[in-house]
Amino acid sequence: MTVEKRLADLGLALPEAPQPLGSYTAVSEAGNLLFISGQVPLVNGQMAFTGQVGRDLSVEEGRAAARTTALNVLAQIGRHLGGFERLERIVRVEGHVSSAEGFHDQPGVLDGASELFAHVLGEQAGHARSAFSHTQLPANAAVALVVIASIRAG
Repeated sequence: MTVEKRLADLGLALPEAPQPLGSYTAVSEAGNLLFISGQVPLVNGQMAFTGQVGRDLSVEEGRAAARTTALNVLAQIGRHLGGFERLERIVRVEGHVSSAEGFHDQPGVLDGASELFAHVLGEQAGHARSAFSHTQLPANAAVALVVIASIRAG
């Protein structure tokens, strides 16, 4: 089953890969690794989830922001590789959550991304993950993901 079919089963589609917000590349390939620059919850070029989880957004909205951001990660991988045939697995996810003071469920928010990866990629989704809390992220994004993936030789 393809990534696109698994997304369709969830009522989702792979978006266009967002353009970087600054002067850097969205994906850098080194050996058998892909380094995906920080992705945020952009939809059609607009920030879909802004502010702090626990103040401006609920945990469920934060999880939705993480899912949207994970879709953008997949879009970057698909664009860079020309599909998903060479993707071996997601190795590491570094999740950043814009959080209100006293909010401590960053791992729960980031589960939105991890669960999407698991549903769409199956065994290729197993990854190590770190969760970080910030008072503000670039462009007032609610969530940002930095991902490392392993790939097969092209």
